[in-house]
Amino acid sequence: LLEKMADVSLKEAALIVGVVAACYWNSLFCGFVFDDVSAILDNKDLHPSTPLRNLFQNDFWGTPMSEERSHKSYRPLTVLTFRLNYLFSELNAVSYHFLNLVFHVVVCIVFLKVCKLFLDNRSSVVASLLFAVHPIHTEAVTGVVGRAELLSSIFFLAAFLSYTKSKGPDNTIVWTPIAVTVFLVAVATLCKEQGITVVGICCVYEVFIAQGYTLPALLDTAVQILRGKGSIPFSMLQTLLKLIVLMFSTLLLVVVRVQVIQSQLPVFTRFDNPAAVSPSPARQLTFNYLLPVNAWLLLNPSELCCDWTMGTIPLVESLLDVRNVATLTFFCFLGSLMVFSLRYPGDSSKTVLMALCLIVLPFIPASNLFFPVGFVVAERVLYVPSMGFCILVAHGWKKLSNKSVLRKISWVCLAAVLFTHALKTLHRNWDWESEYTLFMSALKVNKNNAKLWNNVGHALENEKNFERALQFFIQATQVQPDDIGAHMNVGRTYKNLNKTKEAEESYMIAKSLMPQIIPGKKYAARVAPNHLNVYINLANLIRANESRLEEADQLYRQAISMRPDFKQAYISRGELLLKMNKPLKAKEAYLRALELDRTNADLWYNLAIVYIELKDPAEALKNFNRALELNPTHKLALFNSALLMQESGDARLRPEAKQRLLHYVKEEPQDSNGYFNLGMLAMDDKKDMEAEAWMKKAIRLQPNFRSALFNLALLYSQTGKELMALPVLEDLLRYYPDHTKGLILKGDILMNQKKDIVGAKMCFEKILELDPNNVQGKHNLCVVYFEEKDLIKAEKCLVETLALAPHEEYIQRHLNIVRSKIASLGAMEQSSLPSDGTAATEAKKNLFQNLKEAKSEKTTTQSTVDKKEHSKNKKPTEKNSVGKETPKKSTKEIKDIEKKRVAALKRLEEIERILNGE
Repeated sequence: LLEKMADVSLKEAALIVGVVAACYWNSLFCGFVFDDVSAILDNKDLHPSTPLRNLFQNDFWGTPMSEERSHKSYRPLTVLTFRLNYLFSELNAVSYHFLNLVFHVVVCIVFLKVCKLFLDNRSSVVASLLFAVHPIHTEAVTGVVGRAELLSSIFFLAAFLSYTKSKGPDNTIVWTPIAVTVFLVAVATLCKEQGITVVGICCVYEVFIAQGYTLPALLDTAVQILRGKGSIPFSMLQTLLKLIVLMFSTLLLVVVRVQVIQSQLPVFTRFDNPAAVSPSPARQLTFNYLLPVNAWLLLNPSELCCDWTMGTIPLVESLLDVRNVATLTFFCFLGSLMVFSLRYPGDSSKTVLMALCLIVLPFIPASNLFFPVGFVVAERVLYVPSMGFCILVAHGWKKLSNKSVLRKISWVCLAAVLFTHALKTLHRNWDWESEYTLFMSALKVNKNNAKLWNNVGHALENEKNFERALQFFIQATQVQPDDIGAHMNVGRTYKNLNKTKEAEESYMIAKSLMPQIIPGKKYAARVAPNHLNVYINLANLIRANESRLEEADQLYRQAISMRPDFKQAYISRGELLLKMNKPLKAKEAYLRALELDRTNADLWYNLAIVYIELKDPAEALKNFNRALELNPTHKLALFNSALLMQESGDARLRPEAKQRLLHYVKEEPQDSNGYFNLGMLAMDDKKDMEAEAWMKKAIRLQPNFRSALFNLALLYSQTGKELMALPVLEDLLRYYPDHTKGLILKGDILMNQKKDIVGAKMCFEKILELDPNNVQGKHNLCVVYFEEKDLIKAEKCLVETLALAPHEEYIQRHLNIVRSKIASLGAMEQSSLPSDGTAATEAKKNLFQNLKEAKSEKTTTQSTVDKKEHSKNKKPTEKNSVGKETPKKSTKEIKDIEKKRVAALKRLEEIERILNGE
């Protein structure tokens, strides 16, 4: 009979789908807000590169369960659905919200099936519709992290429905549904912890619904047995057997759950849940008062708030507090319902009993009765309890509508409630559109919660609106003067506004609020681990001053002494030690951090940078490779390891360097540095057309890219396209008028290709204006004087050049040639060069070419451009290499240069013969 009644028709399902779609369609336009940021955007467990086993080792937020900062919320199956979303749409919020909407529809339909076990069809549909539109559910449905409630509820209800089939004919036990129930309970618990409470509901159902006992009957039977006047009935023995199986399986799940959290409860502060750290009787009075507060949210969901922590609900510190009346009223009403449902037989009492079970039992984990939780009130934890509330309302409506006098009024009231609730839900969804809209809507409800002021500040900070963000952060410190996080936010915002003095003052206030170390007492047990970041932030601020590096190091060491497993302190200290030119100590810091977390790709990357500083490129490359094994898309590791391979001069490494750079530009398509270094690789491999294409792409992205402009011009000059190099050099010198090598190359092309002596002269004179001791520029100017047939000036110029570089043999030879020519020409009658114009021109050309070949100006090589990468909680050390246009040459390049030097000397001898008229 129950199974027949529990069937859901297609019309009923379609009605529910339509109503849910009408209420939640606008949730598809919302983004990732509040807890979604930590659970989705910052959670590496969603990425396909993360091993699946990590989902079962980490908490809901991606933090290893073994770490003390872990929230201890173990929901791997929920995270798995996020991962599936990421697989199909990455971080497109629409798909996440759509799946939440689908899950809510499924919950509503399964809930309708459950309602039909205790209500008639019409009342069941009413209960299901009220559940579908209730505004209290917006946090669970529209907030993506609320999926934990949705998934857990599906398996929660499915487990209960399965258990209802465990009673066979003649009160026999059907074990298959019980086994399925235990499995579904485990699955529900892996979605969210409260799933385990369905076992309690199954127990109540078995005793009072399936077996039909009432509390007086049970008491009477127990008294008879104790007096020895009767034995335990067989049906009761069967019931006990079923309950023992259920309770044993529950105990097993609890033991496993305790093992998972490693017998550690999460660390919460008094800001998260002020009553949890309050003395008696304030703690008990406040926790009891929170029960009617939650009940009122179900009755009147007009003022909803995403965050009820801190000062939202003031502590009830006295028995004379008027709010105790609400607590007393609530318990009287709840007690009367329990007495009615347990004492009297009949369908009505059974319905009320199951409704109460759905309200009370799933709420117990959030009630602070057994362990403190990290919130005061949370709307999403009312998702399952609201099912019992909806059953109670539907049952009461059924009673009223059956009376002819109240039938019309009951229908009108029902329609009004459903309509207003639907409108409120639709309107409330828009609050979840962005973090700014969400937290501003919360401030309309409650202005005494410093966390809300902080969160609005964070939302404005993310939009780079630091001035307005600062106003909200300062307001947070006024609402809660002892809020360490608020003062840290003020300090960080002042730093972003380049007000370092004010920033330091704010950090010092936050530091002064930190509890002092008590010998023998564990520090982490008394404060949130993230509050230790005040030491990190303050040290990061003052280390910008070179004279305060030791002071910054002291702060890092203080944080480490408070918490030896504080990984970020080791990372930041390692960066500082590198800055202090203490690479060996930096290495020690990073190795200590790796002992705490060997799966952190940033740490391996940082260690690679240390080995570069220690002049150990082989070990550096090994660590870069380890970073890429853990995170194949680690941009800095891809980029800098490719440069390390490129600079090694080992041709065998070039293909892998190219692959990493190609991967890098795929990850960072707008970064011109990647394309530039691909161009340099192609130049090394003599792939001129490929090199030209990469260089042009780099210049398109960054028109003033100094190294790319010069090397493209040099590429053109080396491949016989000197005239194409000129406009590139013009661009280079427009952005960088003082670029010496660009001026030399331009002068070379103007002299040899354009025959523009005046233009070449201007280039070389400009070089000497910038650097009067530039030998190359000075020598080339001497050649210009020779070209202008001013031998006296050329002689004087060469004498001055030789004084700058007395060991350069070619300058002395040129000077001897010019002097010899002056002597042979005699007096004023011979003031020109020999009549052999062709030979003389060739001599001049060869002489000028010597400027480049004798000085080994073959190519410029790759430049490692400064890179910077930011994360929410850490900043990996970056290798800040400076762009170099004449780096260390490889062995092969040195041999080529020597060959060119020999050839240049031979040409000099030829020049001597020509100028001497031999």
